[in-house]
Amino acid sequence: QVQLVESGGELVQPGGSLRLSCAASGSDFSIIIMGWYRQAPGKQRELVATITSAGITNYADSVKGRFTISSDNGKNTVILQMNTTNPEDTAVYYCNARGWWRRSTYNWWGQGTQVTVSS
Repeated sequence: QVQLVESGGELVQPGGSLRLSCAASGSDFSIIIMGWYRQAPGKQRELVATITSAGITNYADSVKGRFTISSDNGKNTVILQMNTTNPEDTAVYYCNARGWWRRSTYNWWGQGTQVTVSS
C-alpha cells in the first residue's frame, strides 16, 4: 500500500507564511491526484487544494490567491505554500492521494498536521 507522511504544521502569526509537505511512499503505485484537506474543530473536513499528475490545480475559494499547491511527481511529493494566513486557516491539515495500486484505485490519507494561526 501507500503511506503519506506530512510535515510543516506549526504555530504561525496572522499574516505569516507556512509550508506543508507530504511525501507518498510505497511500491507498485502511481498517483492520479494529490491534495490537501483541512478540518477545524466542530467542522467537517473540507478541500483546500488539489493537483493532478498533469499539473492541473484546484483551490477552495477561501484560499485562492493566498495558498499555492505544487508537486514533484518524480518524488511523489506535494507542497502547500500558505501565505497571508488568518485565524480561519487554523485546522488539522490532511494530505490526500488518489491513485493506482496493483490494478485497483485507492484513496489514501495522511495522519494530519496541526496548523494554528494565532498571535
